Amino acid sequence: MTPPAAPRPGRVEVAVRETAQLGEGPTWDPATGRLVWVDILGSRLHTYAPADGRRTVVLTPQHVGAAKPRAGGGHVVNLRDGIGLYDPDGTFRWLLHDPVDGRRGNDAAVAPDGSLWAGTMRYDEAPGGGTLTRIAPDGTATTLLPDVTVSNGTDWSPDGGLVYYVDTPTRRIDVLRTDGGHVVDRRPLATVEPGAGFPDGLTVDADGCVWVALWDGAALRRYTPDGRLDRTVPLPVRRPTACAFGGPGLRDLYVTTARTGLDRPHPLSGSLLVLPDAGQGREGRAFAG
Repeated sequence: MTPPAAPRPGRVEVAVRETAQLGEGPTWDPATGRLVWVDILGSRLHTYAPADGRRTVVLTPQHVGAAKPRAGGGHVVNLRDGIGLYDPDGTFRWLLHDPVDGRRGNDAAVAPDGSLWAGTMRYDEAPGGGTLTRIAPDGTATTLLPDVTVSNGTDWSPDGGLVYYVDTPTRRIDVLRTDGGHVVDRRPLATVEPGAGFPDGLTVDADGCVWVALWDGAALRRYTPDGRLDRTVPLPVRRPTACAFGGPGLRDLYVTTARTGLDRPHPLSGSLLVLPDAGQGREGRAFAG
């Protein structure tokens, strides 16, 4: 059954005007009322409180692919050389130190069981040089997908039974099924046609529909659970990277953007954008470690 249509966003606003090289990974933290996001190549962890506009910026020790809230406060971060933890007082420590020459952390997501699914990729984007790995709260790592290229958007269906996943160069949004912490089935949900950009970060809304940012496509797309393209939202920037619902009632859709690699970036490239009242998001999860 096709879920009911969400409101159609009528405008794109600037939440935070920034010049991030590679903004990524927006995540709503309900415990603090803040939007968390990163600048991967700028090695910065940003937070933004829409209620009063307050911001924080933390310089991370390495390139940071993603940052997610922890259940006890602070953040878990997917860095160049592994998984790190920031305690509530700002103290940093490694949870999993696993350096691989030429590789860095990329997008990540917190699973319904409180584990972290962390992606990696090579800086040169060599085919098969990345992974998708499950990190348990105690730091135990289980490789779920060993031969991906640019591990990107990851999120779960509302019932937790399906995982939506993007390896960007494939142009696909895939659907994964897991059993005992292992991927047992993988099939395409939708494929982005040549010329429309590449799928990057994604989020699943309360209707079970998948919103995905199109790198080099200057747009967001929403796909229904059966893979039908439900809508396209044009954006003023060429390289949106990811999206997430946040704000009061989880109605506003935040979008991170990038300016890296662009000869003439749009003035808003690298900023955090927002589509007010774009739909209905779901309560996020915190890393249990």
